[in-house]
Amino acid sequence: MISVMKNTSIARKIEHLKQQLAKLGPIHPGSLSEQYNVCGKPDCRCKDPKNPQKHGPYYHLSFTWRGKSRTLFVRAERLAEMREKLANYKHFRELTDEWVDLVVELEQQERERNR
Repeated sequence: MISVMKNTSIARKIEHLKQQLAKLGPIHPGSLSEQYNVCGKPDCRCKDPKNPQKHGPYYHLSFTWRGKSRTLFVRAERLAEMREKLANYKHFRELTDEWVDLVVELEQQERERNR
């Protein structure tokens, strides 16, 4: 009887996870980095000996997908949108990891019940 209650509880949790996943919105894997650089022009502000001011910031999105690593520039005006996509992807991974944990637990309970 207790295992049936546990199974029902796990099934409810899985259903709740599915609902949360459906509400996520746009996702994208990866991480953002802010970078500055120095150009090759000898009289540029980035080469000033007393007060060098590097060019930037430039934002790079780095991610690996299907075994291939990529780095893309992200324009400043799209930065907030990309950060939201990255946060959604992180939440997606957390939810799917939790779902898999629950399925493994459910399978384990079923194996114990059939012994």
